[in-house]
Amino acid sequence: MWRIWRLYDPLRAMVVQGVFLFTLAAMIHLILLSTNKFNWLDGPKAKAASAAVMPAATPAAKT
Repeated sequence: MWRIWRLYDPLRAMVVQGVFLFTLAAMIHLILLSTNKFNWLDGPKAKAASAAVMPAATPAAKT
């Protein structure tokens, strides 16, 4: 294991890992905030009435 740390600077490796983990956490939180179910700031949004009611499909006329 000590040979690996001779190749990489431990401080630089920990800083890179911290930046990567912070970026990953921020990205996950922003993705969750953009969903309707997991948005803990605004709460679930009401669905639009036009999107909730879909017209029934009519069968094609036989000729």
